[in-house]
Amino acid sequence: MTAATTPGQAFGIDIGGTGIKGAVVDVQTGNLATERRRILTPHPATPEAVAAVVAELVTEAGWRGDIGATFPAVIKHGVAQSAANVDPSWVGTDVDRLFTDVVGGGSEVVVLNDADAAGIAEARFGAAKGVGGVVIMLTFGTGIGSALMMNGVLVPNTELGHLELDGHDAERRAAASVRDEHNMSYKRWSERVNRYMQHVERLFTPDLFVVGGGISKNADKWVPLLELHTPVAPAQLLNDAGIVGAAMAAVERRGE
Repeated sequence: MTAATTPGQAFGIDIGGTGIKGAVVDVQTGNLATERRRILTPHPATPEAVAAVVAELVTEAGWRGDIGATFPAVIKHGVAQSAANVDPSWVGTDVDRLFTDVVGGGSEVVVLNDADAAGIAEARFGAAKGVGGVVIMLTFGTGIGSALMMNGVLVPNTELGHLELDGHDAERRAAASVRDEHNMSYKRWSERVNRYMQHVERLFTPDLFVVGGGISKNADKWVPLLELHTPVAPAQLLNDAGIVGAAMAAVERRGE
């Protein structure tokens, strides 16, 4: 597969614990302009090993131009500040520089937190499109990711999954993985989610919650059970959110 650099497009990469996905994105519509390519995440997922996969995806696509990539950590000015669910060697790594160097060809890679990327995608093309004020996206998976948007502008690295809830890290109580681990019913699990989201609601008084992660596909089984003052909308971009949000972040960083 080859893809020439085209105005109105960017390359998005979504780095996860099991797979690294990439595709060209039409930044006017949020649709993937090429087939999504997925490569298994290397183990151990060291900076050098992951960077090699990033380079492979870009090279295979024949892409030269804007590139954005998600990463499951706090990313500040391109540098990884945490390693809660990744190899500890990432802490202090300039991920922007690492990926830019391995990709080459004059393309600059913009890296951001994975939940932040999903939030951007939903704000531009999904459940939060056109919504003013404060929007909080929460992704329920292995942990709980968060993205805070104010009038469509991202406030990065909120990490609301690590708020304290009943003496525990919130994601240790209410992540989707906790439901799977303890074989909880949606009703029982939603009680924990509700308690957590009420806590977030009291802190931020958002205008909209967007809930994502794989479990959002079954939103009809648990979202109606939530008792919140804030409207809750399931994410719309699902598996494409990270790729689309990363591509948008790259384009918007350049000022388009």
